[in-house]
Amino acid sequence: MRFSFSSLAVSALLCIGAATAHNIPLKAHSRECFFETLHSGDTMIIGFQTGDTEFGGSGNLDINFWVDDPTGHRLYSKSSVSADDFSFTANRDGKHIYCFGNEAWSSNSKEVSFNIHGTVYVPADGQPADPLEAEVRKLSEELSQVKDEQSYIIIRERTHRNTAESTNARVKWWSLFQLFVLIANGIFQVWWLKRFFEVKRVV
Repeated sequence: MRFSFSSLAVSALLCIGAATAHNIPLKAHSRECFFETLHSGDTMIIGFQTGDTEFGGSGNLDINFWVDDPTGHRLYSKSSVSADDFSFTANRDGKHIYCFGNEAWSSNSKEVSFNIHGTVYVPADGQPADPLEAEVRKLSEELSQVKDEQSYIIIRERTHRNTAESTNARVKWWSLFQLFVLIANGIFQVWWLKRFFEVKRVV
């Protein structure tokens, strides 16, 4: 069977579309919710990582995360986490809602980087018969995993860089404060010692 390059490229693009990555700002006392329309038997994997992109941030990266099914039943809930992964299989058709909440903290805005992987249930008779197409799908899934890992590394590098810059700034200002105290202490000691050598005459 002949398989053209164009059909291979189209197949790869269609398969890569099953995984998406997003970066959203999460302000203090706020929440962001999203939904995915799933059918019974579909599998969805949600992974996220928080970061502090503001210089001099508080360093608190914890948020709340939860997932609700179409009936409002809570499938998963986690409080005070900075990174997590959750995988589930839909038991019914409809919108499955997942939310990120920063309502319990008054710290700086946080950036949430999250990835959504969707595996659509396909009956056995709907599986691709062409082994090349199956390999393309497998390759696209592995590429999406590499992309997710790179996104995770980028957000972690940004978080550690902001922490290092904040620490350097605090060390700098503390050193300047110590220098000021040392100079003031020296001036005070000179002034205090001069008092002992002053000649006081009563007229």
